Amino acid sequence: MTLIVLIIVALAGILFLFAAMRRLRQRRIVSGLFHGATALVLVLLVVASALILANLSTYRRLSYEQPAGELQLTRTGERQFDALLSYPNGTRANYALRGDEWQVDARVLKWHAFANLIGFDTAYRLERLSGRYSRAEDEVAQPRTAYALNPPQLVDPWDLAHRYRSWIPWVDAVYGSATFLPMADGALYEIKVSQSGLLARPLNQAARDAVGGWH
Repeated sequence: MTLIVLIIVALAGILFLFAAMRRLRQRRIVSGLFHGATALVLVLLVVASALILANLSTYRRLSYEQPAGELQLTRTGERQFDALLSYPNGTRANYALRGDEWQVDARVLKWHAFANLIGFDTAYRLERLSGRYSRAEDEVAQPRTAYALNPPQLVDPWDLAHRYRSWIPWVDAVYGSATFLPMADGALYEIKVSQSGLLARPLNQAARDAVGGWH
């Protein structure tokens, strides 16, 4: 539906552009400039909307708890792990983590009911994977590892909604969510997203043992 609206607005902009050219050829300067300005506004509106919609595609739309990925850990040294992050679409990436626990962060967009009715579901984008230490002193003294999971965006809906929330009344909540669990050799975890944010659960015995002895 959104695409249809954009196409209609784009066609209107083209019609106004042709009308402006015709009036300028007829030396109807004021009318031509008016139609030209209207065409410019419509074209800019379509371009801005297209950029935002293109970036929204990097967010995963959701209306229920759904998988966001799996994390497989392999010990490579003292408090050092290789982390294999697998996404639901089959994409995989390796990261070297240091610490006692792993943490994944996400940005979340939650819309009011009216926005949901016209097709906007709560959306998320995984933002960062990092290693963390159980003790606060180690967070200061020990090496830190953190990785961005998405490159910076030219037009970021989360950032726009955060900055101009008072101008976008259909946004219900804009917030960050994070979850963390202990690292252990051979541990496999699932990462899911619900309406309340990120969740992580152990998938194998090594992960369950790590969580069971976590303190």
